[in-house]
Amino acid sequence: MSEHGFAAALGELAWFAAALAALVVVLAALLRLRVHGGGIGSTLARAALIFAAVTAAVLANVVLFKHDAHLDVTREKAFTPSPEALGVVRSLADEIEVTYFYQRNNPAAFAAKTLLETLGRVNPKLTVRTVDPDLNPGAANRMGMKLYNTAVITGKGKRLEVTTTDDREIALGLVRISREDDRPVCFGSGQGEYDIDNFEFHTHFEGSGGHAHDGREAALVNIEQHGIGRLRRALEKLGYGVQKVELAKAARIPASCAAWIEANPRYRFAPPDVAKLESYASGGGSLLFLIEPDYEVDAPMAAFFARLGVTAGDGLLVDPRSHYFTDEKMVAINNYPAHAATINLGLTFFPGARPLRVAQAQGVKSTALLVSSAESYTLKKPANVKSGAMPHAIGVVSTGTLGDTARPFRFAIVGDADFASNSFFPYLGNADLTLGLIAWLRGEERGPAMKPIVEVMPMVSLTNSQMRNIFILSVLVLPGLIAALGVWMWWRRR
Repeated sequence: MSEHGFAAALGELAWFAAALAALVVVLAALLRLRVHGGGIGSTLARAALIFAAVTAAVLANVVLFKHDAHLDVTREKAFTPSPEALGVVRSLADEIEVTYFYQRNNPAAFAAKTLLETLGRVNPKLTVRTVDPDLNPGAANRMGMKLYNTAVITGKGKRLEVTTTDDREIALGLVRISREDDRPVCFGSGQGEYDIDNFEFHTHFEGSGGHAHDGREAALVNIEQHGIGRLRRALEKLGYGVQKVELAKAARIPASCAAWIEANPRYRFAPPDVAKLESYASGGGSLLFLIEPDYEVDAPMAAFFARLGVTAGDGLLVDPRSHYFTDEKMVAINNYPAHAATINLGLTFFPGARPLRVAQAQGVKSTALLVSSAESYTLKKPANVKSGAMPHAIGVVSTGTLGDTARPFRFAIVGDADFASNSFFPYLGNADLTLGLIAWLRGEERGPAMKPIVEVMPMVSLTNSQMRNIFILSVLVLPGLIAALGVWMWWRRR
């Protein structure tokens, strides 16, 4: 819970305690007060006591209604909305109405009804109505409801239907209905980039060395039906439009593109295509490049990157200190400079990354956003020459202009593309980083209010030290204790 939300909750509890205390005081006073005798005076005294008690009860109920405190004492917090949903509702600035048609004999739907009613008390901008369509079929017909457990969200001249019993999905609907900038995020195609139209859960390359994620082999074949479909679906759930554009066939990058993304290009860009990218940046465009270690950055593209304040290095980055699982080539990062894309960002990892460097460029300010540890080094082909250990930038962001009359651009580049692919997008902080970079490129000064739910298989993520401790305990300590116990028993019975 945020500091503001915690203070608000304490305030509601204070009002609740004050109203309860007032009622206790009135009740105690009435119990101790005695009215003797008859006549008009005694009758008026009794009427005054009754009036005071009723007034105190009414005022206490008004206070409790206006300052409703939600208390959930269940261990699972079954009646408390998710933190993401609470954050979205608290941030609403426009009048939005949610009508939820629930199925009363469905426990999950009834729980969603309770959570929505709780959310409706968090922000006066949100109006929540819950309707049982079996008891009120007229309301269902008027709003065109055809399925149970459907939230109809209206506001800002828009209408959206979300069929779910999950309050987070309804919160995502609130995000979509609240979004004003409907310009699409454009993904480049035609250079062998990752496909955004797939629905696979895994992305990889196959080469002469077999399955690999780190660009170790020169002869790589992109397996069809893999790519960044998960990223696309996450963007759509957040209300971002998504469009695929083949750069070579377009006269220019459409001005309607809120951001241009090159996710793992495989082929060189022709000089006219580089000119289109430069023209788009000069016009105030935003670009995101995700390039693998094996991608050859030729002279025209290197010059374009240099004008944007970045130099793409060569080699494969290895980090013995900070890596994911047991693979030192899966560089892990958990410290970031202050930036809109890294607010509250957790651990991110990059399965095969190349080094980048901040370059001096006129009118451009560049910042190394993702940096490996001081023990990291690079391996360069063909002989795998090892460089000296030092911190290496993996991701760089820059802002500036490409000329005196140009509009300010935003640019981000990461020396790895797999971290945003279907294989690794949902895990740890990779999705937060990807969505945060795209939000920043669109001009938003912080990442999305919540991360969309991404379907993943259940898994347990362990750090190197955790895996080492489990290995020592399960392979050395426990078998050793059993062996020692057996020796001791043999010695006693000998």
